[in-house]
Amino acid sequence: MLTSLFQILVLYTFVNNYVLAQFLGICPLIGVSTKVETAVGMGAAVTFVITIASVVTYFIQLYLLNTLGLQYLQTIVFILVIATLVQFVEMVLKKMSPNLYSALGVFLPLITTNCVVLGVAIANISEGYNLIETVASAIGSSIGFVIAIVLLASIREKLELADVPQSFKGVPIALVAIGLMAMAFFGFAGLV
Repeated sequence: MLTSLFQILVLYTFVNNYVLAQFLGICPLIGVSTKVETAVGMGAAVTFVITIASVVTYFIQLYLLNTLGLQYLQTIVFILVIATLVQFVEMVLKKMSPNLYSALGVFLPLITTNCVVLGVAIANISEGYNLIETVASAIGSSIGFVIAIVLLASIREKLELADVPQSFKGVPIALVAIGLMAMAFFGFAGLV
């Protein structure tokens, strides 16, 4: 059991990284990765939402949608759950860390439409994971997202000091960096 959980963690952190292998969640990756501090904050917020959303959607799928034969409502219900959790995170950040709240700006509500959050919730159900495996998948996916966004933010901070051609400044060089990171993470393909 422990080996299986470790494999799930490694699988979603490195091998099937939602950002670098499946290219989900690119919008917040590019939008919030200009500074490491805001990238860490966004990573923490996304981690909280992915983990809680995965657990809540697991129970909703198991005890509500499956029981009532309403599996066709899965995507809509999951989006509503995620939107509610994001509102909660937004309220907490506004109270506890106003600086991070203002630094994340418009990208905080965008967690609602972050494909990674919905992708993890749906993948957990389609893979048939139990509750503990669902949590391991959520944590592994979250760690993978945090690694990707913090690495990209670090690279972009260094690129601010580099002599980058004018046509590549900003988002274009970020996309090149994401492509190179994706190729590097492809090296983990045979790990699990």
